Amino acid sequence: MISEASRHCRVELQALPPRIGQVRRIVSAQLRYWQLDPLIDHAALGVTELLTNVHRHAEPDKLCTVEMELLLDRLTISVHDHDPRLPVAVTAGPLETTGRGLSLIAALSESWGVLPKGNEGKVVWFTLPTTPAMGTAKVTTAYGSRAGAAVAARAAVALDVPFATDAPVAAGAPFAVVDAGPSSDPRTPAAARSAVPG
Repeated sequence: MISEASRHCRVELQALPPRIGQVRRIVSAQLRYWQLDPLIDHAALGVTELLTNVHRHAEPDKLCTVEMELLLDRLTISVHDHDPRLPVAVTAGPLETTGRGLSLIAALSESWGVLPKGNEGKVVWFTLPTTPAMGTAKVTTAYGSRAGAAVAARAAVALDVPFATDAPVAAGAPFAVVDAGPSSDPRTPAAARSAVPG
């Protein structure tokens, strides 16, 4: 599934800590191959947060699929897991060590959301613009509403990211790169860092 206007990469894995670091490196390498180096930090942080959510919360298993698709001026990264329960953005207290993942996704992405798949689970996705005129980040919360915008705004301030609300493997295998495609022009969001090593 590779064409001039679209590039696609898919990785299937068990969302276990060593695999999360490996997938982050695969995402980084794929973006370098597509010549989208400026997107690497945000994409790697975002995919780490989504995979960590699968590791911590998904049932009945940790099997998931990470997909990256580049369509013209937009990179979409999604994680599909088998748990039909939808994620909920929460407000983490200043001393809490968890509960900020979706707020980080909202702050670093142009948009994000959840696509329920019934008994097949769900897909959580986020987009990053590939155009130099990134402007402000537009946040769509999990259900297409502005609920959680205050949480996202606080995360944006903490990350020093522009922010505006405008809702617009085979079983048993550790992971496998299933499909990958050619390159595009480099573009520009600001740097972000992951607290997870690897």
